[in-house]
Amino acid sequence: MSEFDARGHEWRDGLRYPWPLAPANGQVQEVAEGVLWLRMPLPFGLDHINLYLLRHGDGWVAVDTGLNSDQCRDVWEQVFVEVMAGLPLKAVICTHFHSDHTGVVGWLAERFRCPVLMTLGEFDALHHGPPRAASPDWAFLDFYQKAGFSVERATSLLPLIQGEHFRPQTAAGFTRLANGSELIIGGRHWQVVTGNGHSPEHACLYAADDGLLISGDQVLPRITSTIAVYVIEPEANPLRDWLDSIERLRVIPDSVLVLPAHERPFFNLHLRLDQLRDHHRAHLQQLLEACEEPRTALEMMAVLFKKLSGRFDELMAVGETLAHANYLMAEGALVREEQGGLHRYRRPRTGVSKFNPLEQF
Repeated sequence: MSEFDARGHEWRDGLRYPWPLAPANGQVQEVAEGVLWLRMPLPFGLDHINLYLLRHGDGWVAVDTGLNSDQCRDVWEQVFVEVMAGLPLKAVICTHFHSDHTGVVGWLAERFRCPVLMTLGEFDALHHGPPRAASPDWAFLDFYQKAGFSVERATSLLPLIQGEHFRPQTAAGFTRLANGSELIIGGRHWQVVTGNGHSPEHACLYAADDGLLISGDQVLPRITSTIAVYVIEPEANPLRDWLDSIERLRVIPDSVLVLPAHERPFFNLHLRLDQLRDHHRAHLQQLLEACEEPRTALEMMAVLFKKLSGRFDELMAVGETLAHANYLMAEGALVREEQGGLHRYRRPRTGVSKFNPLEQF
C-alpha cells in the first residue's frame, strides 16, 4: 500500500518517492540542478533502466548507457537532439559492466571521442563476455550438473546468455575510477564509492554537498540486486561481499536522494539498506531450515523461489541460491558433499564445520 503526503510525494514501504511517475522512454526529469534522470527501455520483464545526464560546461556526462540494441541507439539519437540540444558528451561513466549499463559505451565513446570512466574490476569484467561456442564446455556442464540439472537441461541454458544484447560494444580504453576518487562535474563534487557482490567493483557516485547518490544497481528500491554465483568462479562468496558493501554505505547520510538504475529515485537510504539486509537474512534462514537433510541447489532453489517465469529466471535463481549456500558454508552453517556427481548441502550433524576450498582438489 502507498500514500501521498502534502507535497505529492509517494510513501511506500517506508520509502519516500518525490516523483510518483517515471519519465517516458527517452524523456527526462530534472532531479537536481544539472542532473537529468533519463529512462531507457529494456526488452525484459524489468523493462527499463535509469541513466543520468550531468551537465558539464558546454556538454554532458552520461552515467550508464543502456543495451547494445537498435532500440537503445534510436532513443539516444532522440536524446542527442531533444535533451542534449546538440551538445556533446564529454565523458561516459559506467557504474558496472552489466550489459544494460555498458551496451553502447563503445558507440558513444567513438561518436563523441570522449573518455570512458570505470573501475578496473568492471573494465576487466566487461571484456570477458559470455562464451560464443555453440555447445557448452565441460566447466559449464559440470557447474550445472552438480547443481542438479540434467545434461540436456544444462545445455539449454547456454543460449540464454548468448544474445547480442548481452554483448556490449566495448571501449578500447578507459580512465580508472577507484574508491574515494573525486570527480568534478559541472562544478559539483562527486565521490566514487565502490561496492562488491552484484559485480566486481561497482561504482556509486556521491555528491555530499547536494545530498545525491547515484547508486546504480548497488541499492535499488522495491527490487533486490542480483547476488549470484556463476560458472566463472563457483566458490565465490558474493553475498558476503555485498552485505559488507551495504554496511559501508551507511556512512552516507540517510537524507540523500538515491538515484537508482531501476525503479524511481527515493529517500530513506538507511531503511532500504536494512530491508535489503533483512531480505537476505530471511533467505539464509530458509535454507538452513530446509537443509536438515541433504539438498541439491535445484532443491534449495525451489525453497527460495517458488514462482519463476521462465528459463532465464531459473538461470538467475540457481545462481542466487548458490550465493546463499556458499555464504552459509563459509560461516560453517552448511556443509557440502558430492554424491553421484551431485553437490548436496546439509547442516553439520556435530559441531561446526568450516568449508575448506581446497577439499575438492
